[in-house]
Amino acid sequence: MKTRLASLLQQAILSLQTQGELPEELTPTIKIEHTRDPSHGDYASNVAMMLAKPAKKNPRQIAQAIINSLPEDSDVLSVDIAGPGFINFFINPLSQHAVIKQILEQGSRFGTSNIAKGKKVQVEFVSANPTGPLHVGHGRGAAYGATVANLLTAIGYDVHREYYVNDAGRQMDILATSVWLRYLELCGESIPFPSNGYKGGYIAEIATLIKQSHGPTFNMPVSDVFLDIPADEPDGGDKEKHIDGLIARAKESLGDKNYRIIFDAALTSILGDIRQDLEDFGVHYDDWFSERSLMDKGAIDRAIEKLKASGYMYQKEGAWWFKSTEFGDEKDRVVIRDNGLTTYFASDIAYHLHTLERGYDIIDVWGSDHHGYVPRVKAALQAMGADPERMKVLLVQFAVLYKGGEKMQMSTRSGQFVTLRELRDEIGADAARYFYVMRKAEQHMDFDLDLATSQSNENPLYYVQYAHARVCSVMRLLTEKGLSYSAQEGLKHLDQLAQTHETNLIDTLNRYPEKLTQAAQQYEPHQLNHYLRELSTQFHSYYNSHKFIVDDVALMQARLVLINATKQVLANGLQLLGVNAPESM
Repeated sequence: MKTRLASLLQQAILSLQTQGELPEELTPTIKIEHTRDPSHGDYASNVAMMLAKPAKKNPRQIAQAIINSLPEDSDVLSVDIAGPGFINFFINPLSQHAVIKQILEQGSRFGTSNIAKGKKVQVEFVSANPTGPLHVGHGRGAAYGATVANLLTAIGYDVHREYYVNDAGRQMDILATSVWLRYLELCGESIPFPSNGYKGGYIAEIATLIKQSHGPTFNMPVSDVFLDIPADEPDGGDKEKHIDGLIARAKESLGDKNYRIIFDAALTSILGDIRQDLEDFGVHYDDWFSERSLMDKGAIDRAIEKLKASGYMYQKEGAWWFKSTEFGDEKDRVVIRDNGLTTYFASDIAYHLHTLERGYDIIDVWGSDHHGYVPRVKAALQAMGADPERMKVLLVQFAVLYKGGEKMQMSTRSGQFVTLRELRDEIGADAARYFYVMRKAEQHMDFDLDLATSQSNENPLYYVQYAHARVCSVMRLLTEKGLSYSAQEGLKHLDQLAQTHETNLIDTLNRYPEKLTQAAQQYEPHQLNHYLRELSTQFHSYYNSHKFIVDDVALMQARLVLINATKQVLANGLQLLGVNAPESM
């Protein structure tokens, strides 16, 4: 219907241009939206207001001229003007019923489109450092990123889902050194564990596996390990210098081969755990991209050479700096340290350049604490000759978990955190996926475990899933009564659906494609979430007010067709959110 109305408006505008009433060079983009207030009609367009300034006319005057020139359409009952110049359409209710047939014919494809056909985009999300298990804070980024990718796929994008594995750099060295120190404890050494090391129980578990596989191969006296190492913070020293000294000692004492064995054992164990966690959470990737591969392929060196050639790099105190202040950053950024090692920033700009060169636009899903990092990466891309507008960063606030009214703490380094796996075990993947995307990603979120596990209408997921299950229960009851369902017969009698609950439900079904498209284009899964709640409310109200299995066969089949169309749309929406649509509850 929206396409038909846009065509009618386009014909009217062309007619007015031919008559000289509107400038011929105007080519407005015609948008048709559902009205929020039924008293304002079913659909509305602001095209008259868009034409007002270039046509140098009053928008209501233009709106009236357009209405006078509209071709006739049997499904358009009336058209009027509202406010400053909105054109409102009142549609024959029976024409709205056509969506039911469309839903049944298209099934799981209903609501999808090809408006972004031919466009390639990479969605990179979660990408937590493989230094520990995923916690509930990472879970929100996982649910959000996965759902955004699903939504973009639904409107025609060629979507590539990627996890960027930070398998190089200082944090990984801290991890490997932490594992080695726990290994030394297993060999009988008494270790004053560094305050800046990783302390979680998983570190000891990895060390145990190494001890079982390699015995005492990597053992050495604690006195040799800590000889001349700078003091730690509790002893009045600098914790950063202390851990860096221990990293250097581990590499020196173990040698490249043995250090790599411990490093890879830690990486493989934790990354494997992360992979399994995300798979069990319904989050799947097309590629797990290794930071180390950027080094192996020379991508970092090529990016740095591009920056140097651009004239935006300079050397100071032995380090190479990027002139990010010339692009609005608060200070310039180090790309190559004075010891010759590249920084995280160097890897990140190389990774983004590499992605653009592969033909993808970029959508990064980052924690909100990385907001200051965005302009400097875009600045580097611009300096290297790439288009920074091809990179979009979506920021996600970490969720705060509550149980029994008490806030639960999270810290990866200290090891005191609630893992994503524990959350799934507590409330299930469905509830976690649904609750994580109930609000805008950039908004603070309090995650109430008690609400997520309650079986009541207060629980929004239960409310939506229960609507789907209720339709299934009606169909089971139909079979138990020895009756049959005929979609074909139901479609013949859609004119029977004239009750207010029915027309409201049909109107809401008509809105699904529009809501899906808006949620995708605005990267806002919560819009789909809210739509499903609204559709469920309409269905439950209908269910509580009317019987579906009635003596009037024509009416029964029409109502069954309507609720099965509703069930399909609920299932489609839940699938995009990564949530199951149960047949019983």
